[in-house]
Order: sequence, then structure tokens, then C-alpha cells
Amino acid sequence: MGLLERLRKEWFILGIVLVIAVARLEPAVGVKGGPLKPEITITYIAVSAIFFNSGLSLKTEELTSALMHVKLHLFVQIFTLVFFPTAIWLFLQLLSITPINEWLLKGLQTVGCMPPPVSSAVILTKAVGGNEAAAIFNSAFGSFLGIVITPLLLLLFLGSSSSVPFTSIFSQLFMTVVVPLIIGQIVRRYIKDWLERKKPPFGAISSCVLLMIIYTTFCDTFANPNIDLDKFSLIIIVLIIFSVQMSFMFLTFFFSTRNNSNFTPADTVAIIFCSTHKSLTLGIPMLKIVFAGYEHLSLISVPLLIYHPAQILLGSLLVPTIKSWMVSRQK
Repeated sequence: MGLLERLRKEWFILGIVLVIAVARLEPAVGVKGGPLKPEITITYIAVSAIFFNSGLSLKTEELTSALMHVKLHLFVQIFTLVFFPTAIWLFLQLLSITPINEWLLKGLQTVGCMPPPVSSAVILTKAVGGNEAAAIFNSAFGSFLGIVITPLLLLLFLGSSSSVPFTSIFSQLFMTVVVPLIIGQIVRRYIKDWLERKKPPFGAISSCVLLMIIYTTFCDTFANPNIDLDKFSLIIIVLIIFSVQMSFMFLTFFFSTRNNSNFTPADTVAIIFCSTHKSLTLGIPMLKIVFAGYEHLSLISVPLLIYHPAQILLGSLLVPTIKSWMVSRQK
């Protein structure tokens, strides 16, 4: 494979490296309140664009069949919102005796409490060729569950007592996830023949939007002057995050491919990504609300800021491997 062909094939991973580098050089451009206005362009326009794109590209009958796949939905939601935070809590009991920054450890617990993301799991499932309809359903449904369950989990494991404005978060989710998806499906009905004839690059479009989300995420990280922590703790947290992701991806793969699971290879792909990914888009606003007034809020936020791009980077690197496995199993 020639260099140019290789670069063309791996453009998304190269794009991730590039946007991180640009964010490091000039973080002021993509921070909240900056020239790009991510509080509008990312929170509303980018997420809405991803789900409009998904609604436009998804065959209605596939989404309808996904609604009936109750066993898959139960697996994903129980793993994400019950097993994940509980396992992290048990792991942190061991880490509490180490010299790792205690606020970063609390941040790891908040990662475990977060709902699935509204974009990255869908994009990676689509990139592999997995069950996109199931990924969309679980991303949207998990996000709605997270509005209620995530604050309760944060209260249970970390003990904050602030109230969360469920109505405003729910309405934002409805407007950025459900409405664009429905509009995309309606538009598809009218231009279905044109779409099937032209085959627009839906995956590439979503990937470009995701690069914009990654860029603004890292801009916020690099521009935060309150992030003051020792390098040892930060390095250990990064290693823990990658280890947790790999371990949980393996666990979901193992359980969903057992003989009695009755999941197809395409289902397994959706399960792997939806069960192990966590939402930064929902997570950061929730942390700012639940932990309002905490002077260590920025440190609590760091693991989630790391987890979000790490899950995309790791997922992107594993796309060819998972795709090869799925294709071989479907033959």
C-alpha cells in the first residue's frame, strides 16, 4: 500500500492528531465564548448535524427493527449505567491508598456514572459496518436515561446535593438528538431514490463533524488555567483510562459473542462501542451543575476530558481489526 493511499485510508486518525496539535497551539479559538462559539456550534449545530445525517442515511425499517431488540438494549444500558460505575467504584477503593491525586480519582468515578455519547459510538459503529440502528437507539435512549440516572449515581457515589435542572437538559437532548433524527428520516422519504443512486459519504461527513467536537474539547482542556496537577497522577490516570476502556471492550466482546447470547456480529460491534463510550457533551454540563461551587471542579473534569478523545482514538485504531473480525464471522 502506497503512502498516499495509506494516508487517505487513515485520514480520520491523522485528523485527530492534527486538531489536537492545533488546539494546543491556539486553544483560545475553540474555547467556550471564543470565535467558534462551541456553546452553539458544537452543543447544538454539530450534534444536531450528526443525528440529522444519521436520520438521512438510516433505513426506517432498520430503526423499527432496532426498537424490538430488547435484549441488546438491556445489555448496553445495564453495562453502561450499572456495571460500569460499580466496577469503577470497587477499583477506586484500591487506588485510594495510592498517592494519585484524590480529585482525579473522583473524576474517574464521574466518568463511570456518565451515559453513552450521542455521536462517537454511532460513528464508529457505522465505520465498522455494525448495527447502526441499534447504536443510534442506545445512544439516544441511554442519553435520556442518563438525564435522570447520572445525577443519582453522582449523588450515590460522590455525595453532592445540588439539584439538576432535568427539564432544560431533557429539552436540549430532545432538540439535538430526537428532532434532527426525525427530520432526517422525513427528508429521506422524499429523496430516497436520489440517496440510493448518489450514495453520499455520510460516514465522512459525520467524521468531519466529530473532528470539530474533538478540537473544541481539547481547546477547553488546554485553555483551563485551573488545571494544576502533578505529571505522575496525570500519566497514571491516562494509563488507567486506556486500560479500563480496553478491559471493558474485551468484556463486552466476550459476553456478546458467547454461544447463548444470540447476538449477530453487527450487534456485537454496536454493543462494544455503546457500552464502553461515555458522553462528554452531557457529562461536562452535568458536572458543572452537580458540583457547582467546588474549587476542584476542573480536576474532577479532567478524566472525562481525557476519556472522551481517548475512546474515539482507541475506537478508531480498532476499527480495521473489528471490521476484519465482523466480515470473517459473516462469511
